[in-house]
Amino acid sequence: MSKVEEFEELRPLLFSIAYRILGSVGEAEDAVQETWLRFDGSATRPTSTKAFLSATVTRISIDVLRSARVRREQYVGPWFPEPLLSDPYQDPARAAELADSVSMAALVLLERLSPLERAVFVLRDVFGFGFDEIATAVERSEAACRQLLVRARRHMEAGRPRFAADRQERQELATRFFDALREGDVSGLQELLAADVSMVGDGGGKAPQFARAIVGAEKAARLLASAFPWLIRIDVTFEPREVNGQPGAIFRDRDGKVLYAMVLDVLDGQIQTIRSVLNPDKLGHLGPVADAWATDRELKQARRQKN
Repeated sequence: MSKVEEFEELRPLLFSIAYRILGSVGEAEDAVQETWLRFDGSATRPTSTKAFLSATVTRISIDVLRSARVRREQYVGPWFPEPLLSDPYQDPARAAELADSVSMAALVLLERLSPLERAVFVLRDVFGFGFDEIATAVERSEAACRQLLVRARRHMEAGRPRFAADRQERQELATRFFDALREGDVSGLQELLAADVSMVGDGGGKAPQFARAIVGAEKAARLLASAFPWLIRIDVTFEPREVNGQPGAIFRDRDGKVLYAMVLDVLDGQIQTIRSVLNPDKLGHLGPVADAWATDRELKQARRQKN
């Protein structure tokens, strides 16, 4: 195969590695592009193209993450990853690990790790790389990589839920949730929410959002049921989609522009967390982005006129 053909065959894997390390679609795509430039500019062909490209995209992603962490420490409000509608890399042998590792909950947990811990965890536990390959990729000894993995697993296990819902159960629950949301059904929503459900938004200071997380089934259900009929009145629509391997939806204004993405964490037969990505900087890869502030003003005006 030509260099281009080899690279394109491995592009889905490279993007998936970079996205899990970075939590950003745009930065992952840039890391993959930089990997291509280095591969194309290399005078020699590596013994293993997969090993070479995986190591290269990992090193680039680690460098990007180190600078991104400084920005994230100064970020306004909670930080969530950029929503991903479909993971381009498919491997039936590791389907469960791949699906779990791309979820919003897992990517938020990964933020607890150092860049090196995160890279080692992703390469080993998600993609099944050998320690010899990982050591080359992160430029550490195999023994050091094993220690990094132990620390990473400890952090991840401490924050992971103990029970996971199967795919069909999640989708059925999500369908009922979005039906109740569309109808403004308080009791219908409340029975689907865990008692201590948390509703959190990531606006990054660039979109209207709650001042703090909304906690509790009754409070969240009442807020959702009161807000969405009004959004429908000003022609906001939502399209249920799988987001980061979880049930969710993309919300759009009357012109079809993206307002935000919502993702549901389903556990033990109930919705545990409702995450909304509202920061317009994180939505551009989903399509043209709406002016959320203008929609918010229109919503408030519609409510005032009604009263």
